[in-house]
Amino acid sequence: MNILSINNLAKIGREKPLFTGVTFGIQEGEKAALIGRNGTGKSTLLATIAGVLVPDEGTVVINKEAGVSYLPQTPSFNPDDTIREHIFKNNSPKLAVIREYEEICEEMGTKEQSAGLQTRYEQIMHKMDSGDLWNYEAQISSILSTLGITDMTRRMGTLSGGMCKKVALAQVLVEDTKLLLLDEPTNHLDITTIFWLQNYLHDTKRSILMVTHDRWFLDAVCTNIYELARNKLKLYVGNYSQYLEKKETEAEIEANTERRIESVLRFEREWLLRGPCARGTKIKARIQRDEQLINREKFQADKGFTFEVKGKRLGGKVLELHGISKNYPKGYVGTNEGESLPLAPAASSATPSNGGHPRNAPEYVPVIKNFSYIFTKGQKIGIFGDNGSGKSTFLNIITGQIAPDSGTVVVGENTKFGYYTQNPVFKNTNLTVLEYIKETAEHMTLNDGKKEVSATKFLEEFGFEGKIQHSPVSTLSGGERKRLYLVRLLLENPNFLVLDEPTNDFDIFTMNILEQFLEGYQGCLLLVSHDRYFMDKTVDSLFIMEEDGNISGFVGKCSEYIDYREEKRKEEKEDSSRTSANSTAGGVAGVSPAGEGGEQRSASQGETSPSSQKKKLSFKEQKEFEQLNEEIPALEAEQKSLEEKMASSDFEKVRVAGERYKEIEALLEEKYPRWEELAERA
Repeated sequence: MNILSINNLAKIGREKPLFTGVTFGIQEGEKAALIGRNGTGKSTLLATIAGVLVPDEGTVVINKEAGVSYLPQTPSFNPDDTIREHIFKNNSPKLAVIREYEEICEEMGTKEQSAGLQTRYEQIMHKMDSGDLWNYEAQISSILSTLGITDMTRRMGTLSGGMCKKVALAQVLVEDTKLLLLDEPTNHLDITTIFWLQNYLHDTKRSILMVTHDRWFLDAVCTNIYELARNKLKLYVGNYSQYLEKKETEAEIEANTERRIESVLRFEREWLLRGPCARGTKIKARIQRDEQLINREKFQADKGFTFEVKGKRLGGKVLELHGISKNYPKGYVGTNEGESLPLAPAASSATPSNGGHPRNAPEYVPVIKNFSYIFTKGQKIGIFGDNGSGKSTFLNIITGQIAPDSGTVVVGENTKFGYYTQNPVFKNTNLTVLEYIKETAEHMTLNDGKKEVSATKFLEEFGFEGKIQHSPVSTLSGGERKRLYLVRLLLENPNFLVLDEPTNDFDIFTMNILEQFLEGYQGCLLLVSHDRYFMDKTVDSLFIMEEDGNISGFVGKCSEYIDYREEKRKEEKEDSSRTSANSTAGGVAGVSPAGEGGEQRSASQGETSPSSQKKKLSFKEQKEFEQLNEEIPALEAEQKSLEEKMASSDFEKVRVAGERYKEIEALLEEKYPRWEELAERA
């Protein structure tokens, strides 16, 4: 069934058309992504399809039976609405019944029972039964719970930006529609929640059209990629990895075609310069064809801009953290900034003996607990943790934005921080884009010390081309300001980069430039990002922010840690199931594996045993087999003990344990096949 039909859609931007002649459709169950550089009109196209914007040309037709749910990048809401009111604003009859059921259940939990309330309860139960809505209600409850939305009575105006995005996401996921239009659905979500959303969208039967820069997410969810470039939309069947392969092949073909055309034109230009008489029909046609070739739209390969900066050398002492701790009031829902928060009471403060806190004083919980670490040159560390676990607080303490409640931060004399915050502050937004950048530097010296890149060129490579360089900063969108802030930060040539969610609002092409820069970066890097692909490319170890305020370490990529965590959870479940099964299976250990009664037919009974046909082990192989029987369990046991050490808060121990863990993994990969081969013949 066709869910969405777009015909000849066009929209004009500030200076030129964003897109023209866009024609495509979405089928039932199709999961497609819309990609392209910043400023090409992806969000505008999505908003036009959703009916928020009116197209300048063309039509959008959505199947009446389907319905559409739209998640914008910056959701709008009434600050006085409760979370429940916001989520259930849809006019769907099913959602109306579930909303009423939720409200009555809440009333029954907070008010005294009355005949009227009991009657309403019985009526709504009947509606839920007759509409077969219990499974639907359970799905809604599961979505809300997974997204951390538990108190439905809170007002939207009291929520943080990240929580508002979660509520908006919950709203579109619970709606009874068949088409989801999602604009950057992973922004402001932590990696754990993104992993859940990825699986949810992969499994749902609803059709999806989304804009996202998360390449791991694209690969896992999407079956089609639509690229918006040069005002046109083009379909690539397959996920993001397949799109890249097709783009590479396409670029090779176009480059070869371009070379052939140029080769032909060399001869044709010489012929035209001789001034041929254009009276004949064939001559006219040839001249016209040559003019068309000369004025054609030429193939433009991706720029592939790469750079490495020549930064200030780090000294022997880079950064030392000694026993730092930070506590926040229980229940506090913060942003990425924590300057306004009060410090927790010192341990030595006079407190009553019955509670540990003065009367009416807030209860404090640890966000960071007694963490020590010594950074060394060239380390690239990612910070992994759920929203609210203290990632931004940790960065703010390191860079001196806020003070720890206890412990000390010692910064090396030659250490120069470059701190990218989630919400950068611009002191003077009346400056033009180019003036803002030139306040820092007019050019960047590259790592070889010989080449320089001008501020103008650097801006162009990050998407600030043409007139926009001479526009005031105040006219830029939020995403453009963040990108501009990053450009200025890199031009400052810091030797210790601290990046807090640098990929929000960046397109895939800008992220590729940033990735390549960070891969060759010689200084230290501390990175918070929800983008698994980006983390995998740029860091080689992790700080894990635990729920109790402890910070542990993991040597390896972000994806390796997620796989390790999932494997550990499976093992814990299996151990639990095995323990449960063993407790009810007494007496089975004595049963012969040959069958009931221990009977086993031998070769002398007229049937040849398969094992007797195999070549027996030699004396040397027998010794090797016995040795493997001792070595493999010992290595497995050591590997198990290393897993416990890798959960330590002592990062140096974690690093050493991680290296040894990988060595054992390689040894076992060699020994397992050999043991299986010998075991079959033993």
